[in-house]
Amino acid sequence: MRRFEGRVALITGASRGIGYAIAQRLIAEGAGVVITGRHQDALEQAAKDLGPQASAVAGAADDPDHRAAVFAHIAGRHGHIDHLVNNAGINPAFGPLLNVDADAARKIFEVNVLAALAWVRAAVAAGLTRSIVNIASIAGVSASPGIGLYGISKAGLINLTVQLAGELAPGLRVNAVAPAVVKTRFARALYEGHEAEASAHYPLRRLGEPGDVAGPVAFLLSDDAAWMTGQTLLIDGGASIRPLS
Repeated sequence: MRRFEGRVALITGASRGIGYAIAQRLIAEGAGVVITGRHQDALEQAAKDLGPQASAVAGAADDPDHRAAVFAHIAGRHGHIDHLVNNAGINPAFGPLLNVDADAARKIFEVNVLAALAWVRAAVAAGLTRSIVNIASIAGVSASPGIGLYGISKAGLINLTVQLAGELAPGLRVNAVAPAVVKTRFARALYEGHEAEASAHYPLRRLGEPGDVAGPVAFLLSDDAAWMTGQTLLIDGGASIRPLS
């Protein structure tokens, strides 16, 4: 399939993991891709590995100067933008909500929610033509001990998806995906050293791989999902249907 032939996608937080897998999938289907990330060396290597259809601009997702640089790069290299994937996210806090540091809490919301909105605003101002997908989490729709504040931020991102879908229709579609535990560096504390135990709770008896998320994201971005907006797809190996006992 070449569903993205001639189209340009921006993917934030894509030097590795889910964002990188999404970039791979979109490039395989014909897209030109611009990726971002905080660490320049890793980001540049990722762009090199992705090939000539990819380019990279390093910076922090919540930095307005970085966003301006990204859209200047897109204008100079491509002249237009069709798709946005808000994948950048952080989780610097672990433990009960009552113990979460206030500064860490603010940073989580600044990056996971407010920065996502800022990327949408900037993309719309740059003439975004087609669709947006926000990368949320199953933690946003269920209790998640130890990462509760992260889950609250992802619940906010899910509702942001709904609100933006209403405001930007009919010109732009906005959807989200909510993965369960995917085997990435970001999530390794949730499974490393006890993967068999962690995956036993999933009906499909395994944790996710980045490619398991990339496929549904490509679908939501594409015209195959032309009558979908404001939706959040759970990509969770069946975790949300497991019995209580």
